[in-house]
Amino acid sequence: MRCIIGFFVVLVFAVSHAADRPNAVLIYIDDLGYGDIGPFGCEDIPTPHLDRLAKEGVVCTTSYITNPPCCPSRCALIMGQYGQRFGKYGMSRGLAIPDEAERPTLAKYLSGKGYATGQVGKWDIGTKQQGPLQVGFGEVARRPPAKQYSEEEIAAMPKALRKTVEAKKGVSQFFCIDEQGEEQWLTDYDGDRMVDFIERHRDEPFFLYWSPLAVHSKSIEAPERLKSRTTAPEERRALAGAICAVDDQVGKLFEVLEAHDLREETLIIFSSDNGANIGEYGTSTPYTGGKGAGTQKEGWVRVPTIFSLPGQLPQGETYAGMMANFDFYSTIASYTCGEIPEHCDGVDLFPWLQGKKTGDAHKNLFWLNNEPGDAERRHLIAARWQDWRLYKKYEADAWQLFDLKNDPTESTDLAAEHPDVVKKMAKRHADWAKTLAPLGETPTLKKPAKPTVPKGHGWETASAE
Repeated sequence: MRCIIGFFVVLVFAVSHAADRPNAVLIYIDDLGYGDIGPFGCEDIPTPHLDRLAKEGVVCTTSYITNPPCCPSRCALIMGQYGQRFGKYGMSRGLAIPDEAERPTLAKYLSGKGYATGQVGKWDIGTKQQGPLQVGFGEVARRPPAKQYSEEEIAAMPKALRKTVEAKKGVSQFFCIDEQGEEQWLTDYDGDRMVDFIERHRDEPFFLYWSPLAVHSKSIEAPERLKSRTTAPEERRALAGAICAVDDQVGKLFEVLEAHDLREETLIIFSSDNGANIGEYGTSTPYTGGKGAGTQKEGWVRVPTIFSLPGQLPQGETYAGMMANFDFYSTIASYTCGEIPEHCDGVDLFPWLQGKKTGDAHKNLFWLNNEPGDAERRHLIAARWQDWRLYKKYEADAWQLFDLKNDPTESTDLAAEHPDVVKKMAKRHADWAKTLAPLGETPTLKKPAKPTVPKGHGWETASAE
């Protein structure tokens, strides 16, 4: 009888663990524009799985990256705070993220709470010695070998593709070789790793961070099987095809969660590391700007974001309040563990997404990209409050003021008409800047003997480190 009771207790625990210790999946796409997926008005790229995610969740229309672009965005995300709090005022690639007990990464925090934690895809966080396993993840998917094009394949390519491939000495950016030695689109390969991680950890609480290289440029290798699914114009077809592949992986995520009855126990957050890749005809519609050209505009920092958790979050709703990517840490921590580490700048977004609170999750948001020596296009000093966007490129410049509600393309500077608003927002920005850490120094480190994101197939684990 004692054995039967013991078995029953174990069985009940196994069935109910997810409800007690829920899961989280954070999907962080590279350079995905605000207007490049269906839930945000895109009409020439079919994204049925993201459309479903939106219908089963909350579309967040005023979601910001306060530390653009790629590297600083990811650092702020994983730390749950403005990058300037640890000295990151621009790209600063190679600058360390904090390694402190009182300021853990999201992965280290969740690992410490008993979560299985895994990372798949692009990293671009911290120093050369701070890979996923070194900052708290329990597992990282190994980076598969890239396809090497043959001379015959290169010779048969269209001129533009051939030029791109030859510049990389025949090494593909987006085709890899899988475990069976077959050629596979890298985004598809990543999706299979997501499925594998969830399959292996379905009976324990897990956190999965998928940050694909997609849809970073150049997407020119996108195969016709992907491009043909879109109605995008020729100049945009490669990007469109790459976005279709991202959508396919969201479909795989649905399938594996539903196969194990985990859909209603798993929070899914979908977002992007910065705005649209203008060079590949990404769009920030109805806003302007994005990566490359237009980094001073709204389109570089406003990104498409969706939260989905059937049963706990509304479905088919929109949240228009201001929020930032560092809120993802706080929201995941609160949802999974019931608390938020003190160092976090973010808030638990659930009360706003559920309609229990209204308005902006953050009354003010700030930008301060002024790292000396950083690319000129990345310099950005800005603030957001209500419908206003206050902006200047350099400290010595005059402030410009835009009403984003009535002028989303930022065509009319209203600073002269509303000096009181300029003064108020500038003062808040200055007060915020006084709370920040000094500019960090990027260390000169030797490349580690073993890559922080190992090459090969399968998974590398922290226990093997």
